[in-house]
Amino acid sequence: MNAEFDYDLTQGQWDALKAIRVPTPNGRALNRSIVENLVALGLAEMTGDRPVITRKGRSVLLRGSPRLWDVAA
Repeated sequence: MNAEFDYDLTQGQWDALKAIRVPTPNGRALNRSIVENLVALGLAEMTGDRPVITRKGRSVLLRGSPRLWDVAA
């Protein structure tokens, strides 16, 4: 496994990461502390007043949660 993409995100962090992958003009409000955590991890960045997913964030989202791998198996 590549440790660069192994993140143990909470369900809220996964949901927020999915929500910001396609920004909408009237997007729902996201938990500020969760977004700040994603920014600190380099998975999102602030553009103006809204979060956007980074390239690293997209890679992590595509790879998925290791906890979900057991469910899929």
